[in-house]
Amino acid sequence: MNFEYSDKVSRLRERVTEFMNEYVYPNEAAYEEYIDASEDRWVIPPVMEELKAKAKEAGLWNLFLPESEYGAGLTNLEYAPLAEIMGRSPIASEAFNCAAPDTGNMEVLVRYGNEEQRREWLEPLLEGRIRSAFAMTEPAVASSDATNIEASIVRDGDEYVINGRKWWTSGAMDPRCEIFIFMGKTNPDADRHSQQSMILVPRDTPGVTVVRPLTVYGYDDAPHGHAEVAFEDVRVPVSNLLLGEGRGFEIAQGRLGPGRIHHCMRCIGAAERAIEAMCRRADERVAFGRPLANQGVVREAIANSRMEIDQARLLTLKAADMMDKVGNKVARAEIAMIKVVAPTMALNVLDRAIQVHGGGGVCQDFSLARTWANLRTLRMADGPDEVHRNSLAKLELGRQRSLRGA
Repeated sequence: MNFEYSDKVSRLRERVTEFMNEYVYPNEAAYEEYIDASEDRWVIPPVMEELKAKAKEAGLWNLFLPESEYGAGLTNLEYAPLAEIMGRSPIASEAFNCAAPDTGNMEVLVRYGNEEQRREWLEPLLEGRIRSAFAMTEPAVASSDATNIEASIVRDGDEYVINGRKWWTSGAMDPRCEIFIFMGKTNPDADRHSQQSMILVPRDTPGVTVVRPLTVYGYDDAPHGHAEVAFEDVRVPVSNLLLGEGRGFEIAQGRLGPGRIHHCMRCIGAAERAIEAMCRRADERVAFGRPLANQGVVREAIANSRMEIDQARLLTLKAADMMDKVGNKVARAEIAMIKVVAPTMALNVLDRAIQVHGGGGVCQDFSLARTWANLRTLRMADGPDEVHRNSLAKLELGRQRSLRGA
């Protein structure tokens, strides 16, 4: 299997890397300083809109969306190395209009939205004028099993009435967030995978209340944020339903495949930046009379990190290639594997980098602690490790039984 980049992808990698070096990295500190200096942390630093305008002008915009007239015409395999580069900075993906959860929500609208829904919500998202949120997880149930979802979507004439409480609704704190994709049950008596539906809920609809922001290891992820949101007798038109009643589980599965590739490649980018920081610190820091780079234990940390990063990248590229060639369903084992392997790898590399940085590694002087906290959520987002391992084990048992003729 050959993962050599095509000329087209190689040129895009160079252009994205140049953009990162010229505009993104130099503005990371200014972005954070603007938020920290504001009375209200849920504000958008002006530099982000400047970066978006530059990326759009450079033609580095909406690079995701494989097999869609709205995207850049890249396959999952072609987009993967670009997502890796973006993953090196916490502000990069948004600058290119390739940030979650907007990417997943745009994919939902492209695949499952009707013409009116795409015109009203997809177009402004593609233009970067608004942002969105995905409301699925609930505090009262184990939401790793989507069939547990208890929020209700009940038809009343020409409207649906929505009730439920969601949390970890990423992006809901962003003042530019204008639309939620909400998952709830329209028919609790149907087959367990046909009970759920997805519906579009404008944020300003009466009955929608952002209850509170949720922190991740103390970080609020402003201005994007993660929120607990209450939906109380929220009424939206029947035309806001996506695809049809009972199709919510189907939409969720279609949404998660590409999103997992994106998350994993961004993890690899973050890990690459961490190993760079680890090596730089090892060369510069002296302990016990010699540079850390000469200490065997530090060299072991660097070597293990390099091996794990490259292993995770190859597995992720294999999954992306399979998704392109045989589809998400056939590639489900590979998708499950990368969703466990990539975040775990990145956390290991970040942890080693933190250790090499000593006390500085756990404070705000370096980005390592915050990056670790952010990546730790990915072992739960889009399904926890345990769910993916369970699915993978069932597939492997089935494969082995088939080989034995059992």
